Amino acid sequence: MYKRILLKISGEALKNDNKESIFDIEYLKVLANKIKELHDDGIQIAIVVGAGNIWRGKFAKDAGLEQESADYMGMLGTVINATILASFLNNLGVETEVFSALSDVPNTVKKYEKSLANQALNSQKVTFLAGGTGKPFFTTDTAATMRALELDCEAILMGKNGVEGVYDKDPSKYQDAKFIKEITYDKIIQMGLQVMDITAVELIKNSNIDIRVFSMSDLDNFKRVVNGEDLGTTCHREGK
Repeated sequence: MYKRILLKISGEALKNDNKESIFDIEYLKVLANKIKELHDDGIQIAIVVGAGNIWRGKFAKDAGLEQESADYMGMLGTVINATILASFLNNLGVETEVFSALSDVPNTVKKYEKSLANQALNSQKVTFLAGGTGKPFFTTDTAATMRALELDCEAILMGKNGVEGVYDKDPSKYQDAKFIKEITYDKIIQMGLQVMDITAVELIKNSNIDIRVFSMSDLDNFKRVVNGEDLGTTCHREGK
């Protein structure tokens, strides 16, 4: 069983596709309850959430925005997503702390510092790590691996929509795509697989942190993976 984990949650997963809203309230309620179950089991939980429901790179390109400006807008979107998910957890009686790599927001978000985030985790607060890396040109994948390394997380849990884990090629495009149960970071880089961006994989490839990739079609899978069930794909360093 993992004791300290980082959940990487897609911003797209928070979106209400039917109503074209940036948030699906019912999904947020269910997600918060599943996170609470992990918290109640004594798991220390850090969360990095994306902003795909709020801000898309394609829109920025179409609008003629420079990438630097667009990236900062995306980072601000992650602060919004972290804050609303933290609010749902607070309503369930779960203590949270929201940190941002950008800046603090009085009475809502604190400026990220490793020592403060570590203290929050040790105090059993669900700890949100928003604002990406605080710098443009990096993805939330890179932010997730950086924070997992800084905070000595044992695993990064990445729930995916529509797939069971990692495949040798895109299963939505190729019917003969083969599911991969276990793979090393070096192999991911060699094969050019889109588990997460290559910068993120390069950062983590020599660490002892696992990346667990699995289906989010059943949100109970978060707990199953933490409790040791062999779901989805396990990514790890060479020789582990």
